[in-house]
Amino acid sequence: MSADLSIVRGKQTLGQRILGFFSRSVVNIILIVVAIFWLIPSVGLFLSSLRTVGDSSSSGWWTIFLEPTRITLENYANLLSNPTITGSFWNTIVIAVPTTILVVLIGSLAGYAFAWMEFPGRDWLLIAVIVLLAVPIQVALIPLAQMFGAIGIFGSVLGVILFHIAFGLPFAIFLMRNFFMQIPSELLEAARLDGASDLRIFFTVVLPLGLPAVASLAIFQFLWTWNDMLVALLFSNSQSQPLTVAIQSQLRQFGANIDVLSTGAFISMIIPLIVFFAFQRYFVQALLAGSQR
Repeated sequence: MSADLSIVRGKQTLGQRILGFFSRSVVNIILIVVAIFWLIPSVGLFLSSLRTVGDSSSSGWWTIFLEPTRITLENYANLLSNPTITGSFWNTIVIAVPTTILVVLIGSLAGYAFAWMEFPGRDWLLIAVIVLLAVPIQVALIPLAQMFGAIGIFGSVLGVILFHIAFGLPFAIFLMRNFFMQIPSELLEAARLDGASDLRIFFTVVLPLGLPAVASLAIFQFLWTWNDMLVALLFSNSQSQPLTVAIQSQLRQFGANIDVLSTGAFISMIIPLIVFFAFQRYFVQALLAGSQR
């Protein structure tokens, strides 16, 4: 087979080889240019966070390359010494991590049930889950605020977590159900013949095979929860507010606020970036799973 391929490649003319080289080069150049344009805002945000308020007001962030000695960490020191910011940072972790874990766990269990278990009303419940995907989050703000106030959790971290779980589960169930249905039924039948229960099949067979989908769901849910401001702004108070709300509360009434915005935004952005790159391999596997089967 390799000999046949070498013969075919040997029949290519010089012009075809030159055209193929430039075609690949053009694609690579276009991708590099697009990547640079995507990175420019993030690089500009980081460099702006390393400049003083006076420098940011008098010149653009790109001038830092002309005067690298004016780089300072004063903005980070001021922001991280603020107890409101440090407290909100931990509030964000307390909100995002349990929410992500619970959404992934409950969504995976429900997705397995919808994919491989027979129970009364399964199809109707699945239709209800799909319908819930189209419900805008704004519809539930007032009713849930009234309900949380009645049970005494409005303005607490628990209320924010429950809200994110409720709106994260429909997508989680739908995603995991579709991924689990691609698992060969022979594997599950063999496990049942060995006497394994549905719970054991889920944790020992289905969940390891669905790790790419689990990682993708965890990335999506963590990013949505970490970057959320609308729900946190309405359902948290000064003691439970996450980082997005705390940064907004630190803005001054007059002035550019570039020192607060750039530094706070970069601190808020660095954690999701670390999480994404840590699970990037599984995320790519989940995207390619459909084409590999």
